[in-house]
Amino acid sequence: MKREGSPWSGVGVVCSKELADHLTSVRMRILEVLIVLAAIGATYVASEQLRASVAESPFAFLQLFTTAQQPLPSFVSFLTFFVPLVAIGLGFDAINGEHNRGTLSRVLAQPIYRDALIIGKFLAAMATMAIVLVGLWLVTTGLGILFLGLPPSGASVARGLCFLVATLFYAGIWVAAAMLCSILFRQATTSALAALGLWLLFVVMWPIAVQFVAQAVHPAHLGGQAQAQAQQLSMMLERISPNTLYGEAVTALLHPTVRTLGPVFFYQIQGAMLGNPLPLGQSLVIVWPQLTSLVAGTIGLFVIMYLVFQRREIRA
Repeated sequence: MKREGSPWSGVGVVCSKELADHLTSVRMRILEVLIVLAAIGATYVASEQLRASVAESPFAFLQLFTTAQQPLPSFVSFLTFFVPLVAIGLGFDAINGEHNRGTLSRVLAQPIYRDALIIGKFLAAMATMAIVLVGLWLVTTGLGILFLGLPPSGASVARGLCFLVATLFYAGIWVAAAMLCSILFRQATTSALAALGLWLLFVVMWPIAVQFVAQAVHPAHLGGQAQAQAQQLSMMLERISPNTLYGEAVTALLHPTVRTLGPVFFYQIQGAMLGNPLPLGQSLVIVWPQLTSLVAGTIGLFVIMYLVFQRREIRA
């Protein structure tokens, strides 16, 4: 039977409905409160350390995001931990929740196609993450102005916006992964555990496995060349993890003096010793592979999720 109308006709309806549900849900409010409190604590601790040296560096404002003091980690560390949890919380029951309530088949019986449903749900989750991240960025910027007593420079704002975009696509990978789990598993608890298990795999187990594989392929007793090859292999394998890609992207964006994310050459050491910061364009060149990988990972997982959902049985 030929479908009438465009499959995009219901995307806006689904997206607005899901966005309203996300922003008013109890679990989202709890996560938002936790993130805001963590951000305020990290910003306050960082500002206390930076007040003495704020006039010495034109990029002191960016250090609000990366400065840590025991027992609190930095703002970036908080985001690296909380962003996947919020993304998984938005997507782990996006499809199976509708299926278990018996509403999925009724929704698709309306003039809303599968394309519009899955695209609308994904865009709503991404829009929710964007609202949360922009709000956090504005809160951190406002607290930085309040605590440090000076506004950020234009270069700092530009780097902060690039950092915001990288964080959004880092969240997009986990949103798509959680929604894929919600399609593959009928029970919401199973999909949540699967998504959290995948996150723990990349956070805890993957760095250990990478070091083990690198040392097994290039044993240390073979000499310096083998160690260099093992380090190169471990760097390549670690970059499969979205956590590593995001960490490297943030490092170059928020530290203008970073000149490489791999082996360091002599001219790079000279520039770093002189303390000359790189322009934003050159920092983007350094992290372009990482940023592209984050975007490609989000798109790739969404395509897989889309194809699996198109072939999934929707009747209760």
